[in-house]
Amino acid sequence: MSQLPHAALIAGLALAGAAPAQNAPDGDPYAWLEDVQGEKALDWVRAHNARTEAEVANTPEFKTLEGQIRAILDSEAKIPAVEKIGDYYYNFWKDAQHPRGVWRRTTLAEYRKPAPRWETVLDLDALNAAEGTQWVWHGADCLRPKYERCLIALSPGGSDADVTREFDLATKQFVKDGFFRPEAKGGLAWIDEDTVYVYTDFGPGSLTSSGYPRIVKQWRRGTPLSAASVVYEGKPDDMYIAALRDHTPGYARDFVSRTLAFYNDELYLRDAHGCASAAGAGCAGAANKDGSLIRIDAPNSAQKNVHKDWLLLELREPYTAGGKTYPAGALIATRFDDFLAGKRDFTALFEPTDKSSLAGYAWTRDHLVLNVMEDVKNRLTVLTPGKDGWVRAPFVGAPAIGSVSVSAVDPDESNAVWLTTTDFLTPTSLALAEIGKAPEVLKSNPVFFDASRDVIEQHFATSKDGTRVPYFLVRPRDLAFDGKAPTLLYGYGGFEVSMTPTYSGALGKGWLEKGGVYVLANIRGGGEYGPRWHQAALKANRHKAYEDFAAVADDLVARNITSPAHLGAMGGSNGGLLMGNMLTQYPDKFGAIVVQVPLLDMKRYSHLLAGASWMAEYGNPDTDDWAFIQTFSPYHLFDPARRYPPTLFLTSTKDDRVHPGHARKMMAKMEAAGKDVHYYENIEGGHGGAADNAQAAHMAALAYTFLWQQLAR
Repeated sequence: MSQLPHAALIAGLALAGAAPAQNAPDGDPYAWLEDVQGEKALDWVRAHNARTEAEVANTPEFKTLEGQIRAILDSEAKIPAVEKIGDYYYNFWKDAQHPRGVWRRTTLAEYRKPAPRWETVLDLDALNAAEGTQWVWHGADCLRPKYERCLIALSPGGSDADVTREFDLATKQFVKDGFFRPEAKGGLAWIDEDTVYVYTDFGPGSLTSSGYPRIVKQWRRGTPLSAASVVYEGKPDDMYIAALRDHTPGYARDFVSRTLAFYNDELYLRDAHGCASAAGAGCAGAANKDGSLIRIDAPNSAQKNVHKDWLLLELREPYTAGGKTYPAGALIATRFDDFLAGKRDFTALFEPTDKSSLAGYAWTRDHLVLNVMEDVKNRLTVLTPGKDGWVRAPFVGAPAIGSVSVSAVDPDESNAVWLTTTDFLTPTSLALAEIGKAPEVLKSNPVFFDASRDVIEQHFATSKDGTRVPYFLVRPRDLAFDGKAPTLLYGYGGFEVSMTPTYSGALGKGWLEKGGVYVLANIRGGGEYGPRWHQAALKANRHKAYEDFAAVADDLVARNITSPAHLGAMGGSNGGLLMGNMLTQYPDKFGAIVVQVPLLDMKRYSHLLAGASWMAEYGNPDTDDWAFIQTFSPYHLFDPARRYPPTLFLTSTKDDRVHPGHARKMMAKMEAAGKDVHYYENIEGGHGGAADNAQAAHMAALAYTFLWQQLAR
């Protein structure tokens, strides 16, 4: 089953929902900075940007680094990631000649070559020039099995709000009078060549309090959007409502997703056309041919996946079914039609241990590939369903080291998978692996920096409550261990997102090649040890994530790797909230902090943009939850009489996930108190901070230059 929108949202704060600020706070002298596009606020932004440019970016060293990072991002030698669509392999590519990108395709035979020939399908820079726009690519959904029409999502300037336009792959043109969804949060999903599901802003009252679609409709070609028929309406305090059709041959099914909060959703089977249209298979349980919905009676907290005959549940809480209890973190499977018929006979495909968790899985035509993390190291296994149950076998040729990700090439037609391998010092490689055969390495990134002098280690710090917290350390082989090494500590710690080693040319050029030490912390709140690791730092326990990060900082000092004057920290989004708490609760542990696209005003966060959708993570500040939320609200913890390390805030005007007002207001408050603080707000870029490689290079160079200036003294 194709991923429903709510599943993609779990990856960090992948949230949307631009909306005006609500319930403006009384007594906040900086509330006016919440007016995102207000001229007064933008004048403030421009003035602070200019000051930061003058003090951080106006050096030859900065210009050199910015150019190096830009060259890395624009490199024509980096891996062109591809997606199989029909007979072709498609790639979206950005470089110096295509700053906004080109959507292109090739054959597998060509892709195997060192320099494949590409056929341009859509040139976004040419489109922008023709239309006078600044579109940013948000992806394409092409209709199976013909793959003649696609629904292409384009964002103005990088915001999550986007438009959807129908595109003809044969003519390589947008379809005149084709499906078109105006700019909003949401999307379109194919039902058939003349019908789509649409979930978007239909007008007043049609969005949730988080700014997501509350209503999903069925829309027929040639009719106005206003004539689309309602399929499902959620409640105003839901998070996201969506629908899709699973186009797997022989198993066509329609699903409606009601997401109430992160890791809290309901899944419904819809028989919109009658089982006769679904080629029979997989329809035994779908007796309702009038378009009504059958709820999949699985726990709301479980991630649900329907693939051909199978229903898989990835559990986040213990689940008792068929007389057995399966632990949180387990992956269990049963036949979908049996489940609909009331049977509850599951097979446990994976159960966690104290050191292991499920990192993911991928279906091929005949197999299921499990990706398991053991102490944040990946291990692959192949499972094959048969008449006598599931057969388990090792993944032939699985890499022994590095972070490994697996995705199917074409789950309808083949047993091939893409195998991506990376670590901090080894350029990323992409292999094509047929299950049971040795992987064929097709592409590798070039070496972007000199890593010959560095080594990778894993250590464990002990947190305040005795919990062992893993972290990765990248250091020079000949490190003096005199406590003077400029060290950058990075973390996230939220939404069950795991932090794993990856190769970054920007990090290598901006930090490691200079002799700096880099540390990646696997703190609670993340997913490194499954749901238990995430749930350990929710709401009133949020402080445990911050105690973990502080413990890693202490461990680095105890090992004589660095000292507070030479230790910096950086994080973005939920990691920006982490940085805000390092700044306000542990300022003596750090010599400098970079705070990226952060949440900081936790009294206001649920009233700004998509903030209401994060209350399952942080709590509701308009209730008694404020008693514990205020203990990790940096905007309220700031004390003008206290010493704070030099700080740089980085955000984006176009960020319609986390409101830029968080960073603006914190900057203003610290500046008024005379603190050493800098600010830079990119006018484009969305939550990622940058809309093209030039902007990304500039933002990265600002962060690394600022930190090196402060920590290498």
